Amino acid sequence: MTATIGALQLADWRRRVFGLYAGVRQLSVHDPAAGHALWISGRDELFAGHPQSPLLPDDRARFTGLTVARYDPDWRFELEVRRAEEPQRMTVDSATDGVIPFALVGTVRLPYLGTLDVWRLTGYGGGLFLPVKDALAGAPGGTYGGGRYLLDTVKGADLGPGADTDTLVVDFNFAYNPSCAYDPSWSCPLAQEGSTLRVEVPVGERMPR
Repeated sequence: MTATIGALQLADWRRRVFGLYAGVRQLSVHDPAAGHALWISGRDELFAGHPQSPLLPDDRARFTGLTVARYDPDWRFELEVRRAEEPQRMTVDSATDGVIPFALVGTVRLPYLGTLDVWRLTGYGGGLFLPVKDALAGAPGGTYGGGRYLLDTVKGADLGPGADTDTLVVDFNFAYNPSCAYDPSWSCPLAQEGSTLRVEVPVGERMPR
């Protein structure tokens, strides 16, 4: 594959992800479960047939769909982003994108569960980044050991704001594995201490059984 073809394929992947989440947001206004069903079918189609699928060739040959838990409305929240008290920055080394810089925007507080850090990509394009690592991380049949992503808006994974402009929709049913969960040649920003919950999050994408 030439670099030009790879770049065009990646652009198409991003285009499709942005379109998928636009449909999810539209449906989820009145029926989040329907938005979730669209998200599952759209991602299954991309993983099965798109040239930029993170699945390794052998895994793609036997792929029948991602492992995603049934939608549970109790795991959908509209949360205020509480401003960070002190500036905090994080850099992540990536094999494909070099050093990725982030700045802490603030935190979201989840009822009875804890808090999660919300980061902003400070490089070109910006974007919010909200990973999560739960108590099922690394367990057999559980979630990816390095954590999952809830939001990565620069790449299209965006569930939108809540009713107020300083809020975000945080729906754990849409938590998904980063590409490095499927192909170890990828290097992905992973959940840090401020992105860790001590409870089990049983919804969203799980690791393949």
